[in-house]
Amino acid sequence: MDLDDLYRDVIVDHNRRPRNFGRLVGANRSAEGNNPLCGDKLHVFLEMKDDIIRDIRFEGAGCAISTASASLMSEAVKGKSRADIVDLFGSVHRMLTQHDAEADAGLGKLAALSGVREFPMRVKCASLCWHTLNAALAGSAVPVSTE
Repeated sequence: MDLDDLYRDVIVDHNRRPRNFGRLVGANRSAEGNNPLCGDKLHVFLEMKDDIIRDIRFEGAGCAISTASASLMSEAVKGKSRADIVDLFGSVHRMLTQHDAEADAGLGKLAALSGVREFPMRVKCASLCWHTLNAALAGSAVPVSTE
């Protein structure tokens, strides 16, 4: 099995069985996101304590890339500080948008999204959850849109 097949399998698995899916009772931060072009809609819920994401959940409907990305993101950020998440977002954003960027070794399963950059219209699908997470961290009540 080559790396592309492995990455594809990770995305398919997280789309079919998204982790941390559903409303989070006790959330003290949340934000909504929308990708009008693809029709992805997402709501991210956070339980923050001492600047750490103690728990995260998401709800919504979207394409396979959007759902898989939100699932992978939710696993990656749980237990991390806001500063760690800013760094992680930077690594993911570079991987998704810079054609020559290598997937950072610290990305783990998030590296499965590296092939998305070959399809520029799908970058917004993969990054919607990250922009929505940033809005939740900032306490923004304005819905996020990728347009």
